[in-house]
Amino acid sequence: MSLIAVVDYGMGNLRSVSKALEHVAMADQKVIVTSDPADIAAADHIVFPGQGAARDCMLELRQRRLIEPVLKAAREKPFFGICMGLQVLLAHSQENKGIECMGLYDGEVRFFGNAFAEQGINQKEAMLKIPHMGWNRVHQTQAHPLWQGIAQDSRFYFVHSYYVSPVDQGLAAGETEFGIKFVSAIARDNVFAAQFHPEKSAADGLQLLENFTRWNGSQN
Repeated sequence: MSLIAVVDYGMGNLRSVSKALEHVAMADQKVIVTSDPADIAAADHIVFPGQGAARDCMLELRQRRLIEPVLKAAREKPFFGICMGLQVLLAHSQENKGIECMGLYDGEVRFFGNAFAEQGINQKEAMLKIPHMGWNRVHQTQAHPLWQGIAQDSRFYFVHSYYVSPVDQGLAAGETEFGIKFVSAIARDNVFAAQFHPEKSAADGLQLLENFTRWNGSQN
């Protein structure tokens, strides 16, 4: 029996994520929600969801001693980060005057309002309400097994006020427009992570999760 572990650190829509995975998993795959490092180490696929604030996320991860198990999984196994599970993979977040994150990738998590100000964008005139919430298009910027069966510029569901800005733009697997163009998905080796919520994104979201359950961690 193959094991898909959904990491539970007290934040995120775990029931929706686990139910969506159960819906698309193969017969020989079992989905568990766990905060046990031993389960994460034993699992074949790792899903790292989350929502809320980076400060709270990092605090919970530290208190539950999950940072190293999650980073180890991200270096070794098929790994899917969702929303906050994408953001804290970077080194730093602008939230709460600056939060150090997990640092798997160099880069910063930036506030949309700061980006709009830098670009001289008037939020009110442009009708850009933060958080960015609702359906939006994702433009696939690199070929990847997880995009299989998903049309270019398909819509996914977003809820966020911050976005990732990786130093290495080659990490980008998808981009989205919200006043500015921002990275909405990243991929590198065995890691795929998305700002949007596939578990809330209807058929295309389920297709993405189904592709993940069948993925061996290779981009070939």
